[in-house]
Amino acid sequence: MMHGNLVCTQCTNHFSLTDKIWKCHCGALLDIEFNAEFPIDEIAKRSTSIWRYKEAIPVPDSHIISFSEGFTSLEDAFLYNIPLLIKHDYLFPTSSFKDRGASVLISKISEMGINVIVEDSSGNAGTSIAAYAAKAGIRCRIIAPSNSSKSKQNQIITYGAELELLKGDREKVATEALKEAENTYYASHSWNPFFFQGTKTIAFEISEQMGWKAPDSIIVPLGNGTLVLGVYLGFKDLQKAGIITRLPRIIAVQASECAPVYNAIEHIKNPEYNKSIAEGISVQNPVRKDQIIEAIGATEGCVYAASDNEINMALKHLYSKGYYVEPTSAVVVGALRRINPKMRGDTSVLVLTGHGLKHSFSQL
Repeated sequence: MMHGNLVCTQCTNHFSLTDKIWKCHCGALLDIEFNAEFPIDEIAKRSTSIWRYKEAIPVPDSHIISFSEGFTSLEDAFLYNIPLLIKHDYLFPTSSFKDRGASVLISKISEMGINVIVEDSSGNAGTSIAAYAAKAGIRCRIIAPSNSSKSKQNQIITYGAELELLKGDREKVATEALKEAENTYYASHSWNPFFFQGTKTIAFEISEQMGWKAPDSIIVPLGNGTLVLGVYLGFKDLQKAGIITRLPRIIAVQASECAPVYNAIEHIKNPEYNKSIAEGISVQNPVRKDQIIEAIGATEGCVYAASDNEINMALKHLYSKGYYVEPTSAVVVGALRRINPKMRGDTSVLVLTGHGLKHSFSQL
């Protein structure tokens, strides 16, 4: 039996990990208290999936829903003549890093015996949840913006999920999902804490691939914060277990057309929000914004904002190097040349998150 608790971020109520809840009774977000363990010698003998770290994931072995995803390559590279390590996290069964979170969340939902779920997504999280729900035999409903990527819409439908498209921005979609979640279990990649228990496995992989060490910094895109918070939780687990001694700086990058965390940190009041080609991170009100800011601050990290022009230039630069990713993924490269030069001599990991085949490039 897994030992741990669901903990309210506001009233500090504690719940069992088996309780069928995705938020506290007071309406606030839940986090998970769980002691991760890393039997390194045993891990080395296991198959290369996120579940090689099963002692660090609060889901029993008997309910794992997996496509053997994970352990994506970590490659030495140069982008804009800057040396760094590239983590190829677009090379997943549904072609985005969100499969990490979907595998753990759907495994947990399977353990709880839930057979109907709802999720809201602009694309990648929806495709991941739909795929893993299909494997688990769970009925899945995805609510998405009507202007989201057609290829992602088709991918969701192909997996057999019910797709509802709504006119309006990302916030309208989230509001509608919250209404439905009053009666249906919410498999949310931002509200549900089990999703982050999957995205945190990227930290375990990076550390193991570096000889169980931590890089000096890690550069990731930022929308709802599933990767920022996953990286933070994962490296904190490793630090608590005594595997590493310090946390890497988290360098998060948003699209300048929709950069609520950047605006909050830079004290920019009443910003305008516009459509960006980086649709996957165009989130005006990330529900875990305070936690995101706390995580970045705790690692002495920072946030940058990349313009659509910079993202387009980054895409073309990545193509010229043989990397085929979507605009949301390229945002990290869009800000790369403006990142503090003092950090360039560090060991930096840059994460590419979504495959180019998931997006129409009619804008370019």
